[in-house]
Amino acid sequence: MTSSQESKKQELPPTAWAVLGLLSFPGERTGYELKKWADSSLRFFYWSPAISQIYAELRRLEDLGYAASVRSGPEEARAKRRYAITDAGRGALAGWAADTAEAGPPVLKHGLLLRIWLGHLAEPERLRAMVGEHLERTRGELAAVREAMEQASGVPEWTFPTLALRWSERQHLAELELAEALLTDLDGLTEGRRDPGRQADGDAPTPG
Repeated sequence: MTSSQESKKQELPPTAWAVLGLLSFPGERTGYELKKWADSSLRFFYWSPAISQIYAELRRLEDLGYAASVRSGPEEARAKRRYAITDAGRGALAGWAADTAEAGPPVLKHGLLLRIWLGHLAEPERLRAMVGEHLERTRGELAAVREAMEQASGVPEWTFPTLALRWSERQHLAELELAEALLTDLDGLTEGRRDPGRQADGDAPTPG
C-alpha cells in the first residue's frame, strides 16, 4: 500500500467501514443491493447511507484495494457492477472492528423531543398528536425489525447481525414505553402552564 493509500485508510469515515462491513458477508452485491440491505439492517441501530454515498464509498474502497468489482456481461438486460471484499479489505475491516479505541457515545437527535422542548409555543393537543404519530411510526419500525430478525434467523453468517437487530428490538420497545410515559406527562400539565402565550419569568433553567 502506498503512503497515499495509507493516509486515506486512516481517514476512512464510519460510513466507509459500514459499507465494507456489508461486503464482508458471503456473496457479491451491487450498490443497489447494498442499499437494500442497509435499509433492512443498519438503519435500525446506526443509519442507512444514501445510494450516492454507498457508491462514493465503493469507489474509495476500490481505490484502496479493499473492494473489487466486476461488470456483468451481455447476458443481462442491464449491465450491473457487483462488488466483493478483498483479502486486504477483510484484514483492514477486522483490524478496525477489533480496535480498542473508544467508539464514542451514541448520538441521539430526537426530532419529537426538540418540539416537546419548545412546547411552550405549541398547542397541547398538537403535542399529543405528534407523540401519537411517533408511537405509530415506532410500532411500524418495530414490525420491520422483527421481520428482519425472522429473515436472519437460522443463518449462521448472520448470527451477529441478528444480535444487533435483537438490541434494536429492545430499543424500539423502550421507545414505545418512553413515548407512552411522555403522553402521561403531557396529560399531567396544568392548563395554565400550557398557555402558548405565557413566558416564564427569570433566567433559563441552567445549572448553577
